[in-house]
Amino acid sequence: MSSAEGTAAPPEHRPALSKVLSPLHIWALGVGIVLVGEFMGWNFAVEKGGMYGALIAGWVVGLLYTCIVMINSEITSAIPAAGGQYAQAKHTVGPLMAFNVGLYLTLCYTMLEAANANVLSYLLTTLSGLMGSTEELSPYPFAVLAILALAFLNYRGVFGTLTLNFVITGFAFLTLVLLFLGVRGWDPSGELNLSGLTGEISNGLPYGWLGVIAAFQFGMWFYLGIEGTAQAAEECRSAPRSVPLGSMAGIMTLIIAASLTWYVCAGTLPWHYLGTAITPLFDAARLSGSDVLVVLLLLGTLCATLASANGCINDASRAWFSMGRDRYLPEWFGAIHPRYHTPFRAIVFLVPVAIAFAVLPVLLDQPTLLSTVITFSILSGLLMYSFMGPNFIRFRRLWPIGSIKRAYTLPLHPVPAIALLCLSGIVFFATFLGYGVALLSMLAFYLFASIWFVARRYKFVRRGAQFTADLPRPQGY
Repeated sequence: MSSAEGTAAPPEHRPALSKVLSPLHIWALGVGIVLVGEFMGWNFAVEKGGMYGALIAGWVVGLLYTCIVMINSEITSAIPAAGGQYAQAKHTVGPLMAFNVGLYLTLCYTMLEAANANVLSYLLTTLSGLMGSTEELSPYPFAVLAILALAFLNYRGVFGTLTLNFVITGFAFLTLVLLFLGVRGWDPSGELNLSGLTGEISNGLPYGWLGVIAAFQFGMWFYLGIEGTAQAAEECRSAPRSVPLGSMAGIMTLIIAASLTWYVCAGTLPWHYLGTAITPLFDAARLSGSDVLVVLLLLGTLCATLASANGCINDASRAWFSMGRDRYLPEWFGAIHPRYHTPFRAIVFLVPVAIAFAVLPVLLDQPTLLSTVITFSILSGLLMYSFMGPNFIRFRRLWPIGSIKRAYTLPLHPVPAIALLCLSGIVFFATFLGYGVALLSMLAFYLFASIWFVARRYKFVRRGAQFTADLPRPQGY
C-alpha cells in the first residue's frame, strides 16, 4: 500500500458540509447580501436617469432578478450543490463554462465584500465625527478588522454565520420601514415633498430614455447578490424546500424595500443631491428632524453593510471550494474542516484578496479604484446572468418535464429565460455607456483566465466524477 493510499480517508469518512440551514437562513443570505444596496449605491441611478428613470430602472431590473430567482429555484432544487451556478454549469454545459462561472462568482462576491468593508470604514469614521471626535481616523484598519472578524465567523460554522445575518438583516429592513413611518410616508401631503415629480418633467427624466437605460446598471444595486442563495443549497436541511421558499421571499422583500427606499428619498432629498449622495437613507433620516431616526438609520446602514460582507464571504468561499473539490483548482482548496464542517481553506485564502481590494483605494488615495472594484463585481455578475438564461433552456432539454422530480417548476418556459437574456443585454449596454474600458478589460481578463484553465488545469478535471447530482446522466459523462 502506498503512503498516499495509507493516509487517504475513505470517502464515507471524510468531513462533509453541514446540512443545517432552513428557508430563513436562505432569506438571510440572499437579502443580507443585497439590502445594503438600498442604503447606498442605487441612488447613482438618479444622476443618470432622474427620479423617474431610477424608479423605472429599479422595477425593470427587479424583473430581471425575479427571472434569476425563479430559474435558480428550479435548477438548484434539482442540483443542490455548493457552488450554485458553477455546479449547474458543470452538469449542463462543461468544464470550461463551469470554470468561468465559478470565477465570476468568486470575484463578484470577493470584490463586493471589499467594497462593503470600505464603506463600513467610511461609516465608522463618519460616526466618530458625529460623536464629536476631532481626530481624523484612518479608515482602513476598520476595513481589515471587519473582514477578519467576519471570516472568522464563517470559519466557525455556517449556521451561526447565517443566523447572525438573519438578525442584522431583519433589523436593517426594520429601520427602513421605521423611516417610512417616521416621515409619514402614507401621507404624501405631509412631511414628504413630491412636487419635483409632479412639476417639471425634467426633474423626472432629465436625460430622456437614454438616461433611463444608463440608470439600469445602478438599478442592479437594489438586487445584486440575491442569486447567491444557490451557493448554500448543499448545506440546507432540504434544498428543494429551502431554496425556492427563501429565494422567493427574498426577492419579494427586496422589491418592497426598493420601492420604499425610492419613495422616501424622492420625497426627502433634492434629486441633484440624491444622485451623488453616499448614504441616501441616512441623509433622509437626518433631514427628518428626528434624532431617533438618525441613530436607527445609522445602525441600519452599518448592519446592512456587515450582513452583505458576511454573505459575500460565505458565497465566494463556496464557489472557490467547489472548484477545488472538482480539481478545477488545486485540490487543497476543496478541504472541509473536520470539526466546523466549513470550507476553511477557501475562506482563509480569500481573506487577503478581499483586504487588498478594500484598502488599496485608501492607501493609494485613489477613490476611483473603489468604483472600478465595484464595477468589476457588477460586470462579473452580469456575465453570470447572461449564462443563466441559455443554461436553463439546456437544462430543460437535458431533463424535460416529467423526466425528473422537480420541487419547483418555472412557469411560462422559455419566456423567463429569454427575458433574462434580453434584460442582461440591455444592462450590459447601459454599463458600456459609463464603463466601456472597464467592461473590455474585464472580458480580456476572463479570456486569459480561460486560456490558463485550458492549458494548465483542464487535464486534471475528471469529467465523469463531476456528475454528482441525483439525475440521469446525459451523453458525454
